[in-house]
Amino acid sequence: MKKIETSISGLYILETVDFQDERGCFQKLYNYDFFKENDLDTDFKEFYYSVSRKDVIRGMHFQLPPFDHTKLVYVSKGKIRDVVVDLRQKSATFGMFFSLEMDERAARYLYIPRGLAHGFLALEEGSIVNYAQTSCYAKDQDCGIAWDSFGFNWGIQRPIVSGRDLTFEKLENFKSPF
Repeated sequence: MKKIETSISGLYILETVDFQDERGCFQKLYNYDFFKENDLDTDFKEFYYSVSRKDVIRGMHFQLPPFDHTKLVYVSKGKIRDVVVDLRQKSATFGMFFSLEMDERAARYLYIPRGLAHGFLALEEGSIVNYAQTSCYAKDQDCGIAWDSFGFNWGIQRPIVSGRDLTFEKLENFKSPF
Protein backbone atom coordinates (compact mmCIF):
# COMPACT_ATOMS: atom_id res chain seq x y z
CA MET A 1 0.00 0.00 0.00
CA LYS A 2 1.06 3.59 -0.58
CA LYS A 3 0.01 6.87 1.14
CA ILE A 4 -0.09 9.92 -1.15
CA GLU A 5 -0.39 13.44 0.29
CA THR A 6 -2.90 15.91 -1.14
CA SER A 7 -3.20 19.69 -0.97
CA ILE A 8 -5.22 19.34 2.28
CA SER A 9 -3.39 18.30 5.44
CA GLY A 10 -4.38 14.84 6.67
CA LEU A 11 -6.32 13.98 3.50
CA TYR A 12 -4.62 11.12 1.67
CA ILE A 13 -5.05 9.07 -1.44
CA LEU A 14 -4.29 5.47 -0.56
CA GLU A 15 -3.12 3.18 -3.33
CA THR A 16 -3.44 -0.51 -2.75
CA VAL A 17 -2.59 -3.88 -4.22
CA ASP A 18 -4.42 -4.50 -7.49
CA PHE A 19 -4.08 -8.08 -8.59
CA GLN A 20 -5.79 -8.96 -11.87
CA ASP A 21 -5.92 -12.19 -13.83
CA GLU A 22 -8.35 -14.18 -15.96
CA ARG A 23 -10.69 -14.59 -12.95
CA GLY A 24 -11.06 -10.87 -12.29
CA CYS A 25 -9.36 -8.70 -9.71
CA PHE A 26 -8.39 -8.60 -6.05
CA GLN A 27 -7.71 -5.47 -3.99
CA LYS A 28 -6.69 -5.08 -0.36
CA LEU A 29 -8.55 -2.09 1.07
CA TYR A 30 -7.41 -2.12 4.66
CA ASN A 31 -4.30 -3.31 6.45
CA TYR A 32 -4.07 -2.59 10.16
CA ASP A 33 -0.25 -2.67 10.24
CA PHE A 34 0.04 -0.24 7.31
CA PHE A 35 -2.43 2.16 8.93
CA LYS A 36 -0.60 2.04 12.29
CA GLU A 37 2.83 2.52 10.68
CA ASN A 38 1.49 5.56 8.79
CA ASP A 39 -0.31 7.19 11.77
CA LEU A 40 -3.77 6.60 10.27
CA ASP A 41 -6.89 5.88 12.34
CA THR A 42 -7.63 2.16 12.67
CA ASP A 43 -10.76 2.10 14.83
CA PHE A 44 -13.53 1.87 12.24
CA LYS A 45 -17.02 1.44 13.71
CA GLU A 46 -19.44 1.46 10.76
CA PHE A 47 -19.34 0.47 7.09
CA TYR A 48 -21.77 1.74 4.46
CA TYR A 49 -22.36 1.68 0.75
CA SER A 50 -24.58 3.71 -1.53
CA VAL A 51 -25.83 3.10 -5.05
CA SER A 52 -26.36 6.25 -7.12
CA ARG A 53 -27.83 7.10 -10.46
CA LYS A 54 -25.73 9.09 -12.90
CA ASP A 55 -25.75 12.84 -12.08
CA VAL A 56 -26.57 12.32 -8.38
CA ILE A 57 -24.67 14.58 -5.99
CA ARG A 58 -24.47 13.36 -2.40
CA GLY A 59 -23.01 15.82 0.05
CA MET A 60 -21.42 17.70 1.56
CA HIS A 61 -21.68 15.58 4.71
CA PHE A 62 -19.95 15.28 8.10
CA GLN A 63 -20.81 14.76 11.77
CA LEU A 64 -20.28 17.35 14.47
CA PRO A 65 -17.99 16.72 17.46
CA PRO A 66 -17.88 14.63 19.52
CA PHE A 67 -19.30 12.27 16.84
CA ASP A 68 -17.00 13.49 14.05
CA HIS A 69 -15.08 10.79 12.25
CA THR A 70 -12.34 9.74 9.93
CA LYS A 71 -13.73 8.20 6.77
CA LEU A 72 -12.42 5.81 4.12
CA VAL A 73 -14.15 6.10 0.73
CA TYR A 74 -13.77 3.79 -2.25
CA VAL A 75 -15.72 2.86 -5.36
CA SER A 76 -16.58 -0.78 -6.05
CA LYS A 77 -18.67 -0.14 -9.17
CA GLY A 78 -18.93 2.76 -11.59
CA LYS A 79 -17.21 6.11 -11.45
CA ILE A 80 -17.49 9.23 -9.27
CA ARG A 81 -15.97 12.66 -8.77
CA ASP A 82 -15.22 12.77 -5.05
CA VAL A 83 -15.00 16.17 -3.34
CA VAL A 84 -13.74 17.15 0.12
CA VAL A 85 -13.84 20.59 1.80
CA ASP A 86 -11.68 21.58 4.78
CA LEU A 87 -13.84 22.90 7.65
CA ARG A 88 -11.05 23.12 10.24
CA GLN A 89 -10.81 26.78 11.30
CA LYS A 90 -7.10 26.73 12.13
CA SER A 91 -6.13 24.85 8.97
CA ALA A 92 -4.09 26.64 6.30
CA THR A 93 -6.55 25.18 3.78
CA PHE A 94 -9.79 26.14 5.60
CA GLY A 95 -12.60 26.48 3.04
CA MET A 96 -10.53 24.92 0.25
CA PHE A 97 -11.59 21.82 -1.65
CA PHE A 98 -9.93 18.77 -3.15
CA SER A 99 -11.41 16.65 -5.92
CA LEU A 100 -10.50 13.24 -7.32
CA GLU A 101 -12.13 10.98 -9.89
CA MET A 102 -12.38 7.42 -8.64
CA ASP A 103 -13.69 4.29 -10.30
CA GLU A 104 -13.87 0.56 -9.82
CA ARG A 105 -10.73 -0.01 -11.88
CA ALA A 106 -8.43 2.26 -9.87
CA ALA A 107 -6.79 0.63 -6.88
CA ARG A 108 -7.04 3.78 -4.81
CA TYR A 109 -9.32 5.36 -2.26
CA LEU A 110 -9.54 8.39 0.03
CA TYR A 111 -8.66 8.69 3.69
CA ILE A 112 -10.63 11.69 4.99
CA PRO A 113 -9.77 13.02 8.47
CA ARG A 114 -12.12 14.63 10.98
CA GLY A 115 -13.20 18.17 10.20
CA LEU A 116 -13.68 17.77 6.45
CA ALA A 117 -16.99 17.70 4.57
CA HIS A 118 -17.37 14.94 1.98
CA GLY A 119 -19.51 14.50 -1.11
CA PHE A 120 -19.45 13.08 -4.60
CA LEU A 121 -21.03 13.19 -8.05
CA ALA A 122 -21.94 9.86 -9.68
CA LEU A 123 -20.51 9.92 -13.20
CA GLU A 124 -21.97 6.53 -14.19
CA GLU A 125 -25.35 4.88 -13.65
CA GLY A 126 -25.40 2.54 -10.63
CA SER A 127 -22.13 3.74 -9.11
CA ILE A 128 -21.46 2.05 -5.77
CA VAL A 129 -19.53 4.03 -3.15
CA ASN A 130 -18.34 2.36 0.05
CA TYR A 131 -17.52 4.12 3.31
CA ALA A 132 -15.91 3.11 6.59
CA GLN A 133 -16.22 5.51 9.54
CA THR A 134 -14.57 5.74 12.96
CA SER A 135 -17.79 6.82 14.71
CA CYS A 136 -21.33 5.54 14.61
CA TYR A 137 -24.13 7.51 13.01
CA ALA A 138 -25.53 10.15 15.38
CA LYS A 139 -28.71 11.68 13.91
CA ASP A 140 -28.55 14.88 15.98
CA GLN A 141 -24.90 15.46 15.01
CA ASP A 142 -25.32 14.67 11.31
CA CYS A 143 -24.68 17.82 9.32
CA GLY A 144 -23.60 19.27 6.00
CA ILE A 145 -22.88 22.35 3.92
CA ALA A 146 -24.51 23.24 0.62
CA TRP A 147 -22.96 21.35 -2.28
CA ASP A 148 -22.78 24.52 -4.41
CA SER A 149 -21.45 26.96 -1.79
CA PHE A 150 -17.66 26.61 -1.86
CA GLY A 151 -16.64 27.40 -5.43
CA PHE A 152 -16.31 23.90 -6.86
CA ASN A 153 -17.44 23.41 -10.47
CA TRP A 154 -19.22 20.06 -10.52
CA GLY A 155 -19.41 20.19 -14.32
CA ILE A 156 -23.08 19.29 -14.48
CA GLN A 157 -26.19 21.22 -15.54
CA ARG A 158 -28.98 19.28 -13.78
CA PRO A 159 -27.73 17.45 -10.70
CA ILE A 160 -30.01 15.18 -8.72
CA VAL A 161 -29.76 16.30 -5.08
CA SER A 162 -31.79 15.05 -2.10
CA GLY A 163 -34.23 17.35 -0.33
CA ARG A 164 -32.15 17.00 2.83
CA ASP A 165 -28.93 18.05 1.08
CA LEU A 166 -30.72 21.09 -0.36
CA THR A 167 -31.43 22.35 3.20
CA PHE A 168 -27.76 22.65 4.21
CA GLU A 169 -26.45 26.17 4.77
CA LYS A 170 -23.75 27.73 2.64
CA LEU A 171 -20.14 27.42 3.70
CA GLU A 172 -19.89 31.20 4.26
CA ASN A 173 -22.69 31.00 6.89
CA PHE A 174 -21.50 27.80 8.58
CA LYS A 175 -19.94 28.30 12.03
CA SER A 176 -17.42 25.49 12.12
CA PRO A 177 -16.84 23.64 15.41
CA PHE A 178 -13.68 22.07 14.01
